[in-house]
Amino acid sequence: MNREELIKSDINKVIQLLQTDVNKGLSDKEVEERLKQYGYNAVEEEKRNPLKELGKKFWNVTAWVLEIAAILSFILGRYLDFYIIVALIVVNAFISFSEEQRANRALELLRQKLQIQARVLRNGEWKLVPAKFLVPGDIVRIRAGDFVPADVKIIKGEVEVDQSALTGESLTVFRRDNDVVYSGSIIRRGEATGVVILTGQNTYFGKTVELVKIAKPRLRIEKVVSRIVFWMMMIVIVLLVISGIVLVIKGENIFEFLPLALVLIVAAIPIALPAMFSVSLALGSQELSKAGVLVTRLDAIEGASTMNVLCSDKTGTITMNKLSVHRIIPINGNDKEVILYGALASTEANQDPIDLAFINKAKEMNLDLSSWSVKEFIPFDPSTRRTESLVTKDGKSLRLTKGAIDVISKLCGLENIQEIYMKAEEEAKIGCRVLAVAKKEEGEKWKLVGLVSLRDPPRPDSAELVKELHDLGIKVIMLTGDSEPIAKQIAKEVGIGENVVKVSDIKEKPEIVEKVDGLAEVYPEDKYTVVKVLQKNGYVVGMTGDGVNDAPALRAADVGIAVSNATDVAKAAAAVVLTTPGLRNIVDMVKIGRQIYERVRIWVLSRITRTFQNVIFVALAFILLAKFIISTFGMVLLLFMFDFVTLTMSTDNVSWPKKPAVWNINQLVVVSAILGSVMIIESFVTLYFIVGLSLNVMQTLVFAYLLYSNIFNLLNIRETDNFWKRMPSKIMLISMIVDIIISFVIITFGIPGLTPAPIKYTLIVFILALVFNLIINNFIKIWVKKITKIEW
Repeated sequence: MNREELIKSDINKVIQLLQTDVNKGLSDKEVEERLKQYGYNAVEEEKRNPLKELGKKFWNVTAWVLEIAAILSFILGRYLDFYIIVALIVVNAFISFSEEQRANRALELLRQKLQIQARVLRNGEWKLVPAKFLVPGDIVRIRAGDFVPADVKIIKGEVEVDQSALTGESLTVFRRDNDVVYSGSIIRRGEATGVVILTGQNTYFGKTVELVKIAKPRLRIEKVVSRIVFWMMMIVIVLLVISGIVLVIKGENIFEFLPLALVLIVAAIPIALPAMFSVSLALGSQELSKAGVLVTRLDAIEGASTMNVLCSDKTGTITMNKLSVHRIIPINGNDKEVILYGALASTEANQDPIDLAFINKAKEMNLDLSSWSVKEFIPFDPSTRRTESLVTKDGKSLRLTKGAIDVISKLCGLENIQEIYMKAEEEAKIGCRVLAVAKKEEGEKWKLVGLVSLRDPPRPDSAELVKELHDLGIKVIMLTGDSEPIAKQIAKEVGIGENVVKVSDIKEKPEIVEKVDGLAEVYPEDKYTVVKVLQKNGYVVGMTGDGVNDAPALRAADVGIAVSNATDVAKAAAAVVLTTPGLRNIVDMVKIGRQIYERVRIWVLSRITRTFQNVIFVALAFILLAKFIISTFGMVLLLFMFDFVTLTMSTDNVSWPKKPAVWNINQLVVVSAILGSVMIIESFVTLYFIVGLSLNVMQTLVFAYLLYSNIFNLLNIRETDNFWKRMPSKIMLISMIVDIIISFVIITFGIPGLTPAPIKYTLIVFILALVFNLIINNFIKIWVKKITKIEW
């Protein structure tokens, strides 16, 4: 019998199929046999080989380029270059590996969640056993406060179940004979005896675990890095082919080609790009932590900058996940009497959500409950479906009760209750639970006082949050396990929109999910599917949630956001955890994420521009002069010294875009090509002033010019208008000054690999770099932006 049949079949048939004895339970031998057949009631651990995972870090586009450079260095006997490049490969691999080790903590927490004790009937005796050892056919007892350890079909009894962590439903549900209670839900009231029908990964809870296993976040940054490396390598390959042809035509030694290839590869590869991303994101995560946002996966910050759709869980995210009084409908009394009597028929000690809603409303209305003395209180019982209390005040006694409308109406002896149901129907349409309140004075009959509707209200900041997200160009889609009326009402109240449909209505055409404002009656599989469909349609998806049911979608989303009251499972699956109540911090996260995007985008633009200048300039100079105008060591030193400056860009003063960021590498390449071409011409002008010097001195001065040109170009390119419009951060400015001072010392006195150069020529190349990049190129940049209409 499959899962669906076990859930839908009659309890007697299920007991017969599972071959169990309701009065004695299973024997130890039967349990042992079934453990072999079904396995433990636990989540299977996914075995990972750490060495294999680490090995993958050395097998990607960026690593390949670095490895080629290292091999060429070794072949040519340039061991210093070889050691430096190998160190870069290893450091980048270990940083990436350590970050990934945090990615699968959700599974471990899910496994721990199942390690609870269960009351089970074995060999005719009730005993407590670890939930891990439950098997299909076990007879179990569940009662108020229990975490349901497996999928259980109720044999006898009635319970009120909170399954919000599984299905997203904000209101509790009643389950009685022949109903199924799912693993992972919590019993709020009542108790029942049932038979275990499904365990481990076959349970509703286990299916959610399986989704978490297969859900993988999209590594957008890696794709961006690969795209940049691709463009840079295309430039290198073209130049290498041209240079090789020139060498063959001239009849030169083809081995002369290898040093050039090494120089160009080292110049072209974005050595500091992974570090630039990591440092920017790490500093951004510190900034976010001050705003109440804890980042557990750094690439989520980049995702926040490009996010254009937010799939928001309703319960506990948009709403309070706390019942409150929505409307009072007095019948034989006034508003105050209805709430007063309902609150007196409640108790705070049990922490029952409905009782607390009445008590909190009474406090809000400044009703004095303490002036009444509660002599007797009968808590809610699923069989009676009401609470009752005996209270006294000033010698006067009252019996008060609250509960289901049909129960209270019958208690009051009302024959025509159609009118009362009509009053409650309007509230039920918008998802409210309606209760009746009645009183009984001494010597009189029960009298209906009024009705009270309860619901889970929106958070106070939800409407403001939704508006700000819309203003930031982010579409909000609400996902909830609640019914369509509840979803529509909440979505309308907070400004998400009114186009809310059942998830079943779009199953045949899932691609239209991008057109809706909300989905109702959503299950875990649906949330995960919605995220994947949106991603397939080109959207960068954020997902907020708090329950176990949200974990797969949180894991798969570009930005998985667990709210402050989320379960440990949701927090581990998410990339971002809010540490303060509400959703206000999501806006901060988007703005800070977009600032970081701006910094990284400027770095990329600068890096591609420098590649055009450094690589093409060096290659053309080799073809024209038949000599290397910069040494391999000089090129490596140039990259390291300038990367010292670019890493401080993670602190730069930038504004955040009003719209979601878009990685348009092609546009960046077009802009870089135009500016880079100008910089190549300027480089040859500079070369004209030093070409008569010795080769070693010329190589040192070319190193100096390229370094100063790169620094001043960065100052220019970081601002789309005049470069002086916005000052760089203090740290970035200091790093530039320090870099220039250190380079002056190195160039003047020399180091192994760089010959000292006359200070006069050093000043000439410095002034030329300054004039070209901060005066001439500043106005060319503005002109390029104007004629190309490209925003960068």
